Amino acid sequence: MATLLRSKLSNVATSVSHKSQAKMSGMFARMGFQAATDEEAVGFAHCDDLDMEHRQGLQMDILKSEGGEEGAETPLEGDIHYQRDGTGPLPPSASKEACSELSGQGKPKITAWEAGWNVTNAIQGMFVLGLPYAILHGGYLGLFLIIFAAVVCCYTGKILIACLYEENEDGEIVRVRDSYVDIANACCAPRFPTLGGRIVNVAQIIELVMTCILYVVVSGNLMYNSFPNLPVSQKSWSIIATAVLLPCAFLKNLKAVSKFSLLCTLAHFVINILVIAYCLSRARDWAWDKVKFYIDVKKFPISIGIIVFSYTSQIFLPSLEGNMQNPKEFHCMMNWTHIAACILKGLFALVAYLTWADETKEVITDNLPSTIRAVVNIFLVAKALLSYPLPFFAAVEVLERSLFQDGSRAFFPNCYGGDGRLKSWGLTLRCALVVFTLLMAIYVPHFALLMGLTGSLTGAGLCFLLPSLFHLKLLWRKLLWHHVFFDVAIFVIGGICSVSGFIHSLEGLIEAFRTNAED
Repeated sequence: MATLLRSKLSNVATSVSHKSQAKMSGMFARMGFQAATDEEAVGFAHCDDLDMEHRQGLQMDILKSEGGEEGAETPLEGDIHYQRDGTGPLPPSASKEACSELSGQGKPKITAWEAGWNVTNAIQGMFVLGLPYAILHGGYLGLFLIIFAAVVCCYTGKILIACLYEENEDGEIVRVRDSYVDIANACCAPRFPTLGGRIVNVAQIIELVMTCILYVVVSGNLMYNSFPNLPVSQKSWSIIATAVLLPCAFLKNLKAVSKFSLLCTLAHFVINILVIAYCLSRARDWAWDKVKFYIDVKKFPISIGIIVFSYTSQIFLPSLEGNMQNPKEFHCMMNWTHIAACILKGLFALVAYLTWADETKEVITDNLPSTIRAVVNIFLVAKALLSYPLPFFAAVEVLERSLFQDGSRAFFPNCYGGDGRLKSWGLTLRCALVVFTLLMAIYVPHFALLMGLTGSLTGAGLCFLLPSLFHLKLLWRKLLWHHVFFDVAIFVIGGICSVSGFIHSLEGLIEAFRTNAED
């Protein structure tokens, strides 16, 4: 009985402490400060359920040890239900959903236009510079694939979000999952509850690291072609670019970088307009007869990967939809962003190819006259260097979370000390990742090959194969026949394109390795 009394007193003290913390947090929130991130609040909410079960078991053990004494008092409401964020005790009927709602209070939401801007940034980035090269090897079929990829990626983005929802006992559609990883784990449960998430994480890491490599490759390529008279090779320019990027290993957040990235995105749109304007000025010389219906069997599969990679955005769509003020506007937002992307990409690729025809290079700005090429390329290099930290930081977060911070399931010791600072060996691993992107850029300095390989391997998987497979697995009982047909068709076509593109891109990379080794 004495033990039970001490436990109660401890609970009361904890409750008072959390209430005082809540008052202080509210005061700081009104002053414009935030005590913890939204991710931490959600983590605390999930931990509360584990704490509640543990403490319930502890109470039962205490009662059993007391031999079930008569007159023993029942636990007070709130003794075993509390919130770490200090929002006060919850009633016994509180559920995990309620905890998540409390933890998400005050979370800033975005409008459909802001969400559309984020999607546009993902699918209208600087990788559209490789699309004219895809038309070179695919002709009109390449243009058709730009349209087809837009339609399919828009559809798979919608069905991926549909996998986040299920129907509850009252017949209401509720959100039961939060991320791509959650969907993958749900599909592999109960036999392999974490297998799907690990597969998605691996694919995500590969795509993010390959994106970093592409930024280094395109920086070296643009600088080399902008100043061909300087005695500096493309590899040397890549090394210089990496030296500038090395401080990324010390990044703690991306607040400052995000501001520069927004300016660079606007600058990139201006550059696209300049390229199109130059092409229109040469409209009289357009080579319409060069656009054919035949394809280059050996190189066209690489073009498929290039086109698919330029549309990849599925990874962050669940988080984006969850942060929208009105999630019902998600479908409309996906429609107009992908329609706009399809029109702009198709026009840009066709106009640029008509201007230079068979002389079209892997990065289209290399075809510009030397008088304006240097200016345009310098802006593009600045955008590439300032865009590098975004995928790099995301890749580091995934690696640290899955390998070093996954509790008892982590493969290695925590890379952060007790004070929250990154350990020296953790910083060394970050620097090693930057150097790895440099080595890949040096040994495979081929923008189109790397882009095609990434699009065929992870782009097709994350945009075509997995969403259709997950949709069939989780919602097959409620799907109409045409949805089943579309999902199966996308899975089959995506699989064929992925395998063929990967094989041909890999052959090109092996040949590039041999050429570099001989040199």
